[in-house]
Amino acid sequence: MKFSIERAVLLKAVAQAQSVVERRNTIPILANVLIEAEGDDVHFRATDLDIEVVDKAPAKVERAGATTVAAVTLNEIVRKLPDGALVTLTEDGASGRLTIEAGRSNFSLATLPKEDFPVMASSEYAANFSAPAPTLRRLFDKSKFAISTEETRYYLNGVYMHVADSDGGKVLRCVATDGHRLARIDADLPDGSAEMAGVIVPRKTVGELRKLLDDDDMQIAVSVSETKIRFATPDITLTSKVIDGTFPDYTRVIPQGNSRKLEVDASEFAKAVDRVATVSSERSRAVKLQLDEDKLVLSVNAPDSGAAEEELAVAYGDERLEIGFNAKYLLEIASQVDRENAVFMFNSSGDPTLMREGNDTSAVYVVMPMRVRRGPEFLQILDAGFLKILFGADDQACAATTDMLAFPVAQAGCVGF
Repeated sequence: MKFSIERAVLLKAVAQAQSVVERRNTIPILANVLIEAEGDDVHFRATDLDIEVVDKAPAKVERAGATTVAAVTLNEIVRKLPDGALVTLTEDGASGRLTIEAGRSNFSLATLPKEDFPVMASSEYAANFSAPAPTLRRLFDKSKFAISTEETRYYLNGVYMHVADSDGGKVLRCVATDGHRLARIDADLPDGSAEMAGVIVPRKTVGELRKLLDDDDMQIAVSVSETKIRFATPDITLTSKVIDGTFPDYTRVIPQGNSRKLEVDASEFAKAVDRVATVSSERSRAVKLQLDEDKLVLSVNAPDSGAAEEELAVAYGDERLEIGFNAKYLLEIASQVDRENAVFMFNSSGDPTLMREGNDTSAVYVVMPMRVRRGPEFLQILDAGFLKILFGADDQACAATTDMLAFPVAQAGCVGF
């Protein structure tokens, strides 16, 4: 195998492939990228057995062939080559080496047989449709912050993509939750996706997919089966296993009767939360919101570090309310708002709070409060609210649990997801 390729084109292809490769693995071939040269193109294929990415790049192929080489090492070499360089890659099958030449630079890397490289089995896709890159970017960008990182609840370690009913008809919906906050994002239903089965797209796949979505004019071909999902552009194909599990009934978590309405400038709100949270406890990151007539006071009182308070002018005309939140959760939700104003809908200090962007109901966020204890500090009881809403269990009984998604929780009917 021998081919020549521009350094920028090679770097883009290799970088995309090597990001899938796990840094630590016990199977040497999984650290490699499979390079296949034929015709006028070179394909770079990498996998971790759960995700496979194939990147096609134009090149001048002098001799067709295929080999595998360490992905991270190849990426580092190409990255350090000078801009504009023409890179020649030559495989010597007899010695088992791949030579990389660019100007006066010359590298020789060990290879492994291409026959040892695992190729993800093909799948029969039940649904095939096309979606604009900006649509998929919005769906996943606005929901991924709520993905759980707790591996024991594997079914929450991704974004649940499915077809759902909305007020205006059927929509393509992405939902993510870690039990403390939830994001539900809707988009117009693409042609051909109505029969799509709901799938949980893993967190790592969501991160890799994001690299395909920067071009606003790009149409992404999406194929879905019960076990796999594939996203494809003309040059890159990303195939991933989906999480084998049942996503919980998130609709029971989203409050419908919250009547206390707060409107606030999203940017100013996020900055104020960030400022007062500077002195909050690292463990709880608790911030108290005091709502009164067209006034919001954000405060933190941490005995071990200090106190802070800031007042914001807001639109609020309901009863006085004190409610506490984890500052990190508030910041992450506020950062999703594309419009000027964010609308918060409250019920009480112990119930979930709903947030949306103005009157737009296509992006809805839910966050669990912290209980405000009498006095300057907060008592963190994040769990009771979601359990009570989901299962109608007694509030006090559920408050004894340490995790609102505990599975199972054998207390007074507090059955988890």
